[in-house]
Amino acid sequence: MSSFEVRHTDGGSAARQSVLTTSHGEVETPAFMPVGTAGAVKGITPQQLKESGAEIILANTYHLILRPGVDVVEKLGGLHKLMAWDRPILTDSGGYQVFSLSSLTKIDDDGVEFASHVDGAKIYLNAEIAIKIQNRLAADIIMCFDQCTPFPADPAQLKKAVERTIRWARCAKETHNNPNQLLFAIVQGGTDPELRTYCVSELVKVGFDGYAIGGLSVGEGHDNMIKTTTHTAQHLPEDKPRYLMGVGTPADIIAAVGAGIDMFDCVLPTRNGRNAFAFTEDGPLRLRNNAHISDAEPVESACDCYCCRNFSRASLRHFFNCGEMLGPILLSMHNLRFYQRLMAKIRLALKKGEFADWAAEESKKYESG
Repeated sequence: MSSFEVRHTDGGSAARQSVLTTSHGEVETPAFMPVGTAGAVKGITPQQLKESGAEIILANTYHLILRPGVDVVEKLGGLHKLMAWDRPILTDSGGYQVFSLSSLTKIDDDGVEFASHVDGAKIYLNAEIAIKIQNRLAADIIMCFDQCTPFPADPAQLKKAVERTIRWARCAKETHNNPNQLLFAIVQGGTDPELRTYCVSELVKVGFDGYAIGGLSVGEGHDNMIKTTTHTAQHLPEDKPRYLMGVGTPADIIAAVGAGIDMFDCVLPTRNGRNAFAFTEDGPLRLRNNAHISDAEPVESACDCYCCRNFSRASLRHFFNCGEMLGPILLSMHNLRFYQRLMAKIRLALKKGEFADWAAEESKKYESG
């Protein structure tokens, strides 16, 4: 059984605290999903993910098609078995990666043909194929195939992408045949409010289990992103989960929660962790800096992660500077825990009816980026 229940709202904003129930358990929202693109969160074990506080993770259809292939995943017992993860999983349709990573050789209203970034092989993907593959991967939440446009994009290009996204969403709804999976549609339209409103209205007519806002965090900047998110979210159904794709920084997340967003994913915690960048409540730390040569302090004294309980900044700097793989692993663990601690604080503020005031004060910590 699946359901979505809004339990707390905020008088000073559109924020809400909810519970999303899937076939592999409940997810408290607002929630952050660590990204396991090819079936694993880089350098992190499933047990460590659980210890970070993650209740749901994301994998990507595009990458899993290329390697190891849907047949292999299916023979292994589905994505949960491949990833050794017994909690909810969401799979992106692969639309963003097709348009951002691959060399497109053909695109029309029916689908796209692209060259694999692995071996150059020609692959065809459309709305029907993307859903059938995700049905077989057996994630708890799957996404409609969509066309993500770059920023900036001319009006004609945006309009055509929106029409295709709507057309493909209708096809996805007709194709979807796994009752254990929730199907989310994706709203496109760049930063054009009229196109966003139109896309929402057409997708809601079809009816989906949840709605994602796509096509943001592609260069439009924080203010444009939040303005577009706020506009789009207010037109989405109140009784369905709202997912802002590929976002983002702590400041992005706090502002987007205030706009009514329930779910987030982003590679920043692990990508930045692999590059010696730590998120903290006092601002970012760059652990390669000479200032940390003999720094005996943990990355963040208030953090309860394994990294902060056992290692100093000096230790981490040493690991990074000598190429020891433990450095990226430890800092990824800290960053993932930082994000989950942030989401827990957001949910607590909502439950206490204090989110608007809390967010105004908390956002000041991250104004400098």
